[in-house]
Amino acid sequence: QVQLVESGGGSVQAGGSLRLSCEVSGDTYKYAMAWFRQTTGKQREGVASINRRDGRTWYADSVKGRFTVSQDNSKPVVYLQMESLKPEDTAIYYCAANVWWTAGRPTTTDFRYWGQGTQVTVSV
Repeated sequence: QVQLVESGGGSVQAGGSLRLSCEVSGDTYKYAMAWFRQTTGKQREGVASINRRDGRTWYADSVKGRFTVSQDNSKPVVYLQMESLKPEDTAIYYCAANVWWTAGRPTTTDFRYWGQGTQVTVSV
């Protein structure tokens, strides 16, 4: 019954910004959350993660300094603020949740619940 819904995707030019949101519904557990992205012909890769209990975060090297993952303090919503977007950031971005947060790069097998994804397109 746990559901995740992403929003905020769209099309921007290189150097632009977007903020993605992920809303959790179904229960009140403070799930560990992560953002993944996937392009045609590629497997899903971890982009960022956050431990909603203590605020710890992780970022892929490719987005460090440009992306910021955060959470709402009063409701089950996680955000991904994306700055200085590059064409190689183009992908479908997915939100994922699990009862445990694991330090380091997240993998798809670490997460039980998934959203449907939101498209991000960055043009030159």
